[in-house]
Amino acid sequence: MSIFDDDLPQKQSTTHIIGADLTLLSVDELTARINILSAEIERLEGEKEKKSAGRKAAENLFRTR
Repeated sequence: MSIFDDDLPQKQSTTHIIGADLTLLSVDELTARINILSAEIERLEGEKEKKSAGRKAAENLFRTR
């Protein structure tokens, strides 16, 4: 660690904390966070669909007996 570490540019956050202060973010940073969250929503919806399909298949299996 050098004494000049404060002069280095800050690393852009690639995550988003729900409820975080957004006032200091640029339009580009907000757009990046929206893209990150949109991709995460798609991932969550895909997993939800897989689990729903598995549950329905199990329910159908037990109903037929």
